[in-house]
Amino acid sequence: MSLRRVVVMASAGVLVAGVAAVAASTAEAQPAPNAAPSAQSLAATAATSFVAAKPAALHASASDKFVQHSVVTSGGLQYVPFDRTYKNLPVVGGDFVVVSNSAGQVMDTSVAQDKTINLASLTPKLSAAQAEATARKQLKSVTSATAPQLVVYAHGTAKLAYQTVVTGTGTEGYSKLAVTVDATTGKVLESRERVMHELGTGNTAWAGTVQLDTTHSGSTYSMKDPVETNLSCQDAANNTTFSGPDNVWGNGTASNKETGCADALYASQTETKMLSAWVGRNAPNGSGGAWPIRVGLQDLNAYYDGSQVQIGHNQGGGWIGSMDVVGHEQGHGIDDTTPGGISGGNTQEFVADTWGAATEWYANNSVDHPDFLVGEQVNLVGSGPIRNMYNPSALGDDNCYSSSIPNEEVHAAAGPGNHWFYLLAEGTNPTNGQPTSTTCNSSTVTGVGIQNAIKIMYNAMLMKTSSSSYLKYRTWTLTAAKNLDSTCGLFNATKAAWNAVSVPAQTADPTCGSTGTLTVGNPGNKTGTVGTAITPFTITASGGTSPYHFSATGLPAGVTINATSGQVSGTPTSGGTYNVTVNVTDSSSPVKSGSTSFTFTVSGGGGTCGNKITNGGFESGSTGWTATSGVLGNANGSGETSHGGSYFAWLDGYGTTHTDTLQQVISIPAGCSSTLSYYLHIDTSESGSTAYDKITLTANGTTLATFTNVNAASGYTLRTSSLAAYAGQSVTLKWTATEDSSLQTSFVIDDVSTS
Repeated sequence: MSLRRVVVMASAGVLVAGVAAVAASTAEAQPAPNAAPSAQSLAATAATSFVAAKPAALHASASDKFVQHSVVTSGGLQYVPFDRTYKNLPVVGGDFVVVSNSAGQVMDTSVAQDKTINLASLTPKLSAAQAEATARKQLKSVTSATAPQLVVYAHGTAKLAYQTVVTGTGTEGYSKLAVTVDATTGKVLESRERVMHELGTGNTAWAGTVQLDTTHSGSTYSMKDPVETNLSCQDAANNTTFSGPDNVWGNGTASNKETGCADALYASQTETKMLSAWVGRNAPNGSGGAWPIRVGLQDLNAYYDGSQVQIGHNQGGGWIGSMDVVGHEQGHGIDDTTPGGISGGNTQEFVADTWGAATEWYANNSVDHPDFLVGEQVNLVGSGPIRNMYNPSALGDDNCYSSSIPNEEVHAAAGPGNHWFYLLAEGTNPTNGQPTSTTCNSSTVTGVGIQNAIKIMYNAMLMKTSSSSYLKYRTWTLTAAKNLDSTCGLFNATKAAWNAVSVPAQTADPTCGSTGTLTVGNPGNKTGTVGTAITPFTITASGGTSPYHFSATGLPAGVTINATSGQVSGTPTSGGTYNVTVNVTDSSSPVKSGSTSFTFTVSGGGGTCGNKITNGGFESGSTGWTATSGVLGNANGSGETSHGGSYFAWLDGYGTTHTDTLQQVISIPAGCSSTLSYYLHIDTSESGSTAYDKITLTANGTTLATFTNVNAASGYTLRTSSLAAYAGQSVTLKWTATEDSSLQTSFVIDDVSTS
């Protein structure tokens, strides 16, 4: 059994013979005369005597004093924790525990400090204000900070330091970070997070089993986003956020409200990620927040009203929180919080539909496959999707714009806008398996990909005014496309798509380039393999005035186009299907331009099978690994022992609420049926068959194995997990260890490899 060090912020108590005992907050009944002392009383007395003698194990100096805390009992053993001070300054890393049996005999000690403190001076060179300023820099924004406290930092060679707790926003959202700053050099010695952000599991009705960002407080998890302001999922009956003890949400049944919330929260968080990655927007409201989602509306509907998103049900009683529905409703919120407010002129529904589609495509979920149908999974009224973006007329809506559109029912009026967006994203003859689409002018349109399409849409919305209409959206999107792409490729595609749905040209429409002809040859769709150089090919151009300038969007990582010759070459580094648009401009004045588009499909690469883990024995420090503080750099003699070599990874073991992580990203060649192997040692102060503390191994977020304090055993156990499903992919292997509020469990990992 081994306990880990804890953060020491202050000491309290009355010093008695060098040991301070923390007074109880309530009076205890006095034992009867001559009653036998309790095991806890014996332990406290024994520990006091033991510590007063300052045995070598404590690395105590003549200036050390000790603060004794309440005795904790488990499995017949008594644990007496202590903090220490040095010349009356709290010592960070000076804590220890004395272990005794029921008879009061000292059995063991667990000491964080490994050297005796001997500081020549307790006068800081750094001011408290300077230390606080350094601490504040550790968060993205700070709402408050405690007054810096002068301490001795005893992890390794002792140093005089300041410690302060800064509260605000970190990389994972709300944060309370204990920051220790060297009082001599100003270096940050340690940062320790006091807010644990959780990754829950949602058993959804429409998207399968997914991961959710939730909030953890004490022993309770809640469906509240730890980062986005106001985003939570609630029961519409009482506006209460769903909560529970296990961070597993829903049962996959569509009529279950918690399942509905799992769907809705997943959709909302996916949309936020899409907004950040694709258009650079900070959450749906543009300022890091969204709106509460409430599942339970007693209506065949869902809505956004400026303060919330309400999710109703379908005819079968299933809650309709699918990605395209929630993405659509929050799309209204995006519309509402961009200039001009919610779009008018019967454009608001098509505007919102574009965000639902983009959310679905960004997610690329294996259950809710990306498409351009609205509500196809939730089956609102029993007849499948409620709108069809590639062929609106299939569901009774107009494919083509006419003067009657502004006066139609608002959802039906979405037809031309949805058709335009599909043609812009996919074109008339997509090559990625999406349906073909007709045009109102019998033209052929080449798509630019949904990421470019939604970027054009968003930038148009940033020009939106309260006089919005289909005609204005034509002008705004053309202006946006021109501004985003100086080669006019996006502009030409946007214009062609509007022409194809009969939205007429406007006097305010911008122009881009000249009307002269410049023809760009299409090379046909291309394929490649990760890690293998492609066969170079050249984009051809004719017409206009040479020399030409070539540029491209959407090429696979590792593949480039020569700006002068138009030759495409390189070695793909990541798999997937890419929508590539090559734009060409000539040397005339005004400039002529042209473009062509094709798909480039890159499959997972080959390579040599075998061990892909870097520094699997942890002998090279943090090389290859990412971990929370204290996990790496542990050597034999620190309280645990390696399986091989001198070092190992040590997760948890603090005896208090704590989460540690350890991860590495590896690439598994195609055709390799890899197996992950590692040695795991678990020791614990817990008892019985209840799982209080656990460690979970995931691969790209999918759980491969879970072990708990119940699996504790002496020595190491070889554990293996198949990675065959990840052949040809990059995979993030991550161990996450969590402890509850008392009694330590240590999870020790060593000699990690793949074969």
